[in-house]
Amino acid sequence: MPRRKKNLLRKIDPDPLYKSRVVTKLVNRVMLDGKKSVAQSQVYKALDLIKDKTNEEPLKVFSKGLENIKPTMEVRARRVGGAAYQVPSPVKGTRRESLAIRWLIAAAAKRLNSEYHTFAEKLAAEIIDATKMEGGAIKKKTDVERMAEANRAFAHFRW
Repeated sequence: MPRRKKNLLRKIDPDPLYKSRVVTKLVNRVMLDGKKSVAQSQVYKALDLIKDKTNEEPLKVFSKGLENIKPTMEVRARRVGGAAYQVPSPVKGTRRESLAIRWLIAAAAKRLNSEYHTFAEKLAAEIIDATKMEGGAIKKKTDVERMAEANRAFAHFRW
């Protein structure tokens, strides 16, 4: 948290194809070495694969999957009297979304199945799994929330 002035949120333009700011955030997060066109093509291929596999609107499937991944509670380290406690705290709106996108991409990149060859296929499969409440990103969310629940005894250190 800054001491001097408030952080200013940058305005994110919606992506040209789906007119969605969340898809733009996903593209920006997938992007490596400033190659936005490569990241865009991978994300759009993934959304096309979702449309083919589910026969539903890909943006609705993506938003439902992302909503399932968003965490409600997390733990933050708080130093009290020389000891560091894992204090559970609620996750604010923009952080929830960024964590969900980060976990989605990490889980998609980790997939090792031989049936998925490109990142677009892995990303599509991870989004579809997230709508069914399964997959690596959902596992990460449940682990984080389970950790917060386990450390509920230290909730009184939150201020």
